[in-house]
Amino acid sequence: MTALLGVELTDRPVLVVGGGPVAARRAQALADEGARVHVVAPHVCEPIADLVVAGRARWSDREVLEADLDGVWLVHTATGERATDTAVVGWATARRVFCVDAGGPRRPAAGTARTPATTLAGDVLVGVVSTTGADPRRSVRVRDRLAAHLRAGDVDLRRRRPAPDRGRVVLVGGGPGDLGLLTVAGRRALAEADVVVADRLGPTDVLDELPADVEVIDVGKSPGHHPVPQDEINRILVEQAQRGRVVVRLKGGDPFVYGRGGEEVLACRAAAVPVTVVPGVSSAFAAAAAAGIPLTHRGVVGAVHVMNGTDGWSGAALTGLRDRSCTVVVLMGVAALPGLVRDALTGGVDPDVPVAVVERATLPDQRVTWAPLHEIAAVAAARGVRAPAVVVLGDVAAPDLLDAPVDDTDPGTATMDA
Repeated sequence: MTALLGVELTDRPVLVVGGGPVAARRAQALADEGARVHVVAPHVCEPIADLVVAGRARWSDREVLEADLDGVWLVHTATGERATDTAVVGWATARRVFCVDAGGPRRPAAGTARTPATTLAGDVLVGVVSTTGADPRRSVRVRDRLAAHLRAGDVDLRRRRPAPDRGRVVLVGGGPGDLGLLTVAGRRALAEADVVVADRLGPTDVLDELPADVEVIDVGKSPGHHPVPQDEINRILVEQAQRGRVVVRLKGGDPFVYGRGGEEVLACRAAAVPVTVVPGVSSAFAAAAAAGIPLTHRGVVGAVHVMNGTDGWSGAALTGLRDRSCTVVVLMGVAALPGLVRDALTGGVDPDVPVAVVERATLPDQRVTWAPLHEIAAVAAARGVRAPAVVVLGDVAAPDLLDAPVDDTDPGTATMDA
């Protein structure tokens, strides 16, 4: 019977016998784990030579000797020569040193240890081996199925023992709202979370899928109502991580697109709390796509400007809209829409520039309101448009844009039918 055992090899000597591709893979993996790798072979392939040049392994260009096993913690033999591999296994067994024998297509492996097919999820390493003789292909197939399960975030990966020095924060961009647009990396981060600090927007339905004992802290903001100010959110993230917990800050859209993620990263770094960022699908782009609006379109416009509606027009956005050189996407612009329209018209923007307002993008109750610039504020008010919504201004927002062939002078480029 084979038992799985995690072995700590950091800064410990290991021996790899052989210089071919199989030996190279083993040497690379051992070097990645921090082992002191010694390769013995008359000739080596390029990947091993690269390890040697980089100082991550040393190479003895000769046949293996029994003395090469003195003082090592683990041996991998992969010469492909039955006599040599068998001798190495015998020497290792006599010294009570575990030895992995790569075997070959015409003979079974004869070592005292096996290298599992592994997959990594966070800080959890999962390995698969056969209990009755090495069967690498079967192990890889099983490993790949397990990896897919882990990547989907379907497994509770939280630590069960206190780890005060392992606290960390992960900023997760949850996307515009549809749970299917939460990334695989985001789901995996949630599977490791002890605490989730959640916004009002984004894929909030995922919170219902978390284990019951995951703490959820609601810090959601709505227009004109910020019950938990940003400084307090920063404090919560730092304090929870300092207690040794894995903290996921679940945000709508992308953390770095008007999500104040940069401020949260700075707060964590100032407190020496490890912090990473998982990008998300920004509503600035997803809302337009969900409404069938191409933000750039050949022959129409090739640039996009994203702005915060509460800040008012920037010179660049107003100029781009006035000369029809870019699409303008406005986030947090519903309440500011009448003022934005007034200032755009005063600034010389064509009153007939098309505008679309996309409410609750990607969700089942998504709604799109279309009108030219000079009418959009009144039409939106009449329809009761409410946040969250994304405003798209420019020629690409014309509702019949994709009903017409592409205006393209490029020879050989086909037009696009509706």
